[in-house]
Amino acid sequence: MEDFLGTILARTRQDVGTRKLERPLEELKNKVRTGPVRGGSLIGAVRQPGMSVIAEVKRASPSRGDIRTDLDIAATVAAYERGGARAVSVLTEQHFFKGSLSDLEAARAACRLPILRKDFVIDPYQVWEAAAIGASAILLIAAALEPRKLHLLFGEASRAGLECLVEVHNLAELACALDAGAALVGINNRNLKTFTVSLETTEKIVEYVPERVAVVSESGIVGREDVTRLEAAGVDAILVGEILSRSSDPEAKLKELLGVERKVCSKDADKSPPI
Repeated sequence: MEDFLGTILARTRQDVGTRKLERPLEELKNKVRTGPVRGGSLIGAVRQPGMSVIAEVKRASPSRGDIRTDLDIAATVAAYERGGARAVSVLTEQHFFKGSLSDLEAARAACRLPILRKDFVIDPYQVWEAAAIGASAILLIAAALEPRKLHLLFGEASRAGLECLVEVHNLAELACALDAGAALVGINNRNLKTFTVSLETTEKIVEYVPERVAVVSESGIVGREDVTRLEAAGVDAILVGEILSRSSDPEAKLKELLGVERKVCSKDADKSPPI
């Protein structure tokens, strides 16, 4: 996976270089309006009482292949909002995850929730790009960034009016995230070398996260029992993508994860057998 991560980063650098020629940085900056974070604060959403869900729009992944390439972004995001999601994550990497900047723009138009741009952010250009298309926050992956670069991008996000979810996989990366000033840390349960997933990763790392920092657990969450387990571990939120994107009824699936019982509507009640 380390080699694969390098492949993704190399392709990302090429893509960013191309986009810089097509649309200069100053043009992006001129489009960004200063003021409140678009869609509200991701950190504020995660900090709400109870377990928060960041529901992800995910078309494909390197480890799972195609998930839902024909995903209707607007309909899916609206279903997430009805289902109780407090924020939305949109993958914008096009080659390995089949996402796009247009997907995020469509999500922004379809909901009022905070939106996380989930991508391999390695250049300040991508920060301003995210702000220009309506993101509320960006993902910064500690494993993909040297500490100095993490600091640089974190500061650039602040200047662009964006929040950061800093993703870590071990205690060394957590230390780098905290040193950069992260107020929101994502713990990825997927091993970057083997692709194996274990919720124990979150359980081991969350103990070392200061109370002032909100925690999001990522990957490997497939059922209600996983949610209750992570809630007991002390995380503030979960980021869920594949099982929601695959579902024919993402609203119901999300409610199931949150433990929200489905209410019986009146027409269903009329079908009750006579006593």
